[in-house]
Amino acid sequence: MDIIANYGWIFITLAVCFGFFMTWGIGANDVANAMGTSVGSGAITVKQAIIIAAVFEFAGAFLAGGNVTDTIRKGIVDPAMFTDQPQLLVYGMLAALLAAAIWLFVATTKGWPVSTTHTIVGALVGFAVAGAGANSVAWGVVGKIVASWLVSPLLGGTISFVLMISIQRLILNADDPFKAAKAWGPFYVLLVGFVVALVTMFKGLKHLKLELSTPMSFAAAAVIGILIAAIGKILIIRVKQLPGEDDDFQFTSVEKVFTPMMIFTACAMAFAHGSNDVANGIGPLAAVVSIVQANGEIAAKAGLPLWVLIVGGAGIVLGLATYGYKVMQTIGTRITELTPSRGYCATMAAAVTVVIASKLKLPVSTTHIAVGAVMGVGLARGMGALDLRVLLNIVVSWIITLPAGGLLAILFFYILKACF
Repeated sequence: MDIIANYGWIFITLAVCFGFFMTWGIGANDVANAMGTSVGSGAITVKQAIIIAAVFEFAGAFLAGGNVTDTIRKGIVDPAMFTDQPQLLVYGMLAALLAAAIWLFVATTKGWPVSTTHTIVGALVGFAVAGAGANSVAWGVVGKIVASWLVSPLLGGTISFVLMISIQRLILNADDPFKAAKAWGPFYVLLVGFVVALVTMFKGLKHLKLELSTPMSFAAAAVIGILIAAIGKILIIRVKQLPGEDDDFQFTSVEKVFTPMMIFTACAMAFAHGSNDVANGIGPLAAVVSIVQANGEIAAKAGLPLWVLIVGGAGIVLGLATYGYKVMQTIGTRITELTPSRGYCATMAAAVTVVIASKLKLPVSTTHIAVGAVMGVGLARGMGALDLRVLLNIVVSWIITLPAGGLLAILFFYILKACF
C-alpha cells in the first residue's frame, strides 16, 4: 500500500505513456490491416483512410469501447490474487502494456501484420504466471479467447463469401450489371448502417448514460440505416457508365458503383475496430488508474474515465497516420486481388464480425478477422485466387506473437519490481 501511496503519480504517468505507445502500435499495425481492404481495392487513398480512421476509430473507442475493456482488464487475470500486494498487479499491467507496445513496434517496422490481441493477452498471462502463479490466470476466459481466434476468421470468411456470392448473382451475373448495381447498391449500404448502428445501440452507449430497450434499438438502427442508404443512393446515382463500354462487359462501371459503398464500409470497419481493439491498450491503463486512485484497493468493478478512452483513441489515430503505411498494403494487395466490390464484401464482413464480438465481450483479433474475410472473397473465385505463401507467412507471425508478448512482459515485470 505504501508503494502505491508514494509512487502513485509515477505509476499513472507510466501507464499513460505506455498505454499511448501501445495504442500507437495498434494504429500503426492493426488499423492498417483493418483499412487495408479499402486502400487495396483502390476505393480510397491512404490519406482518405487516415481521415476516416481519425473520425470513426475515435468514435468507436469513445462510444462503444467499454465492454471489451472489462474483459481485458478484469477477465483474464484474477485481481483477487493480488489483494495483499496490489503493487504487483500495477507492475504487471505496466509490464504488459510496454511489452505489447514494443513487440508491435518491432512487427510494424518489419511490416508484419500481427495481432494486438494476441500480444496483450500473451503479455497479461505472462506477467500473471510470473507474479502470482498459474492460478491467477482465468484459463476459462483465455480458452474462450483462443476459441474466438479460430471462430472469428471462419465467421468473417463465411460472411464475406456469402456477400460475394450474393453480389455475383444479383449484380455481376445480371443481364444489365450496371443497372443492377445501381438498384441493389443502396440495400448494401443500408446493411452497413443498420448492423453497426444496431450493435452500438445494444451496447447502450454507457459512457453517454444512454440506455435503450431492444425495440428502441432496432427502431433507431433502422432509421440510421435508411438515412445512410439515402446518402449512399445519392452518391450511387451520380456514377455514370463509362462511355464506349460494351453492354455485355460493364464490370469497370459496376466497380465504380461500389466505390462510394466502400467509403461507408471503411467507416464501419474503423468504428468496429475502435470499439473492440481500444481495449487492448486502455484496459491495463484503466486498471492502473483504478488501483492508484483507490489507494491500493482492487475494486470488483471500476469505472472507466472518459480521458482514458480519449488517450486510447488519440494513440490509435496517430499510429495509423505516422506509420500505418508500412503494413496497410499487406492485406489489401498480397493475399488476393481486390476490387471495390470484393473489398466491400471483405470489409463489411470484417466489420460485422468485430461488432458482434464486441457485443459478446470477446477481444477477438481484427487481423484474424480481416484475413479470414479476404480469404472468403478469394474463395468465392476459387482457391487459385489466393496467395497461399503470403497466408502461411502471416500465420507464422501470429504464432510468434503470443510467446513474444509473454516473455517480454515477464522481463519488464521483474525490472519494474526491482525498481520499486
